[in-house]
This record gives sequence, C-alpha cells and structure tokens, in this order.
Amino acid sequence: MSGRIPAWVDGRLQPVDKLEAHRRGLRHKAISVFVVRDGEVLIQRRALSKYHTPGLWANTCCTHPHWGEGDLECAERRLDEELGIRGLTLAHVGAVEYHADVGGGLIEHELVQVFTAQAPVDLEVAPNPDEVAAVDWMLLPALIDATERTPERFTPWLRIYLRDHLGQIFGPRARDAELL
Repeated sequence: MSGRIPAWVDGRLQPVDKLEAHRRGLRHKAISVFVVRDGEVLIQRRALSKYHTPGLWANTCCTHPHWGEGDLECAERRLDEELGIRGLTLAHVGAVEYHADVGGGLIEHELVQVFTAQAPVDLEVAPNPDEVAAVDWMLLPALIDATERTPERFTPWLRIYLRDHLGQIFGPRARDAELL
C-alpha cells in the first residue's frame, strides 16, 4: 500500500505517498492495461486485502508508476507482478483522466496512460493472490452489459472506461466483439 507515486501538488509533479494522494484526492499518474483475445477481455477481481475497492472486478491490471518509472515499463512490470503475464506487446492507446470516489474517504483523480495487448488463445495467467482474487475472460459486449446491470460488482474506473472511453480503448466499433 505504500510507495511514492508521481502526483501534482501546487501545480508541480512530485513524489507523494500513494495513500496520501488518494486521501487528498491529488491528481496523479496511473496506467491501465486491457489484454484481449478473440473478442474477450481479461478482467480481474481485486484481492479482498486491497486497501480500496476490494473484491470488485477491474480491467486486466492497473497501478501507479513509481517515481521516475516509465509508463510502458510500469505496465509490463504490473502485468507480471499481478498476473504472471510476460512477453505481450503493449500498444499505447492514449490518456484518460477521471475522478472517482473509491470509498473509505479515498479519491482517485488519475491521469491514466492506457495500454492494450492482443493475447494468444493459450495465454497462461498466474494471478498473485495478494493482488488478484480471480480472473475471467468476458466478451466485450457482455462486460459492458454486466457493468451497466450490476455496477456495484465493478470498480468505478472500469465503469468509466467502458462508458466514456470505449472507442478510444477498443476502437470505434468496439461493441462488435469480433473486432477485438
């Protein structure tokens, strides 16, 4: 839960303790990754020990870069640390900024660099139980539908990504799962 992340304080980017950034609702840097295969998106259920949004379903992985760490390096590191995934080619699909209450008096105000990766059908996933309680592959239209029908099961950022940034992340015809 600890660690210093890049956050804006008084208009300057500086290292701030991650929990402090969330308590104060400071705008800070983050990354998100969506791994897809044959129209399905790999999602994860956050471990119950997570300090915010435990047990909720999220995109493949998301985190904050360490101070001085590059975005792509961070995305590759966390895919490995959270899910044991290595060797995928990550494509940067742009930046997303959002602000969300994640409970417990914590606010996510993130400037997120978003990456996607195409996975082979036989991709092996080895979730780290300290980070991930479960994984699932869902067809994108079914995932969108699930986040709309039962939003309480999903993290605020996943709902925001699918509601407001779907085309940016998955392409302009994203609801057609065969195009992923």
